[in-house]
Amino acid sequence: MRRIKLIWDFRGEGAQKTAEHHEIHLKEYIKIQGLSVNITGFEIKNELYCIAYMVVEESDMISVRDALRPHRGEVYS
Repeated sequence: MRRIKLIWDFRGEGAQKTAEHHEIHLKEYIKIQGLSVNITGFEIKNELYCIAYMVVEESDMISVRDALRPHRGEVYS
């Protein structure tokens, strides 16, 4: 089954701290919901742009998307 990487974009001077903090909440959500995939992270794209992400099974994508409203998604490889 395919996995989908759900992505939240953060921009500005506080982007890194915001992305790091958002990842904490994503981990909490995975634990509370009992999701089968436990892949999260944050990436620093540049000093003013960072992302937080979580990976979900394609079958869980719609419910997680509707609950957490990511900015975008892509197929995880």
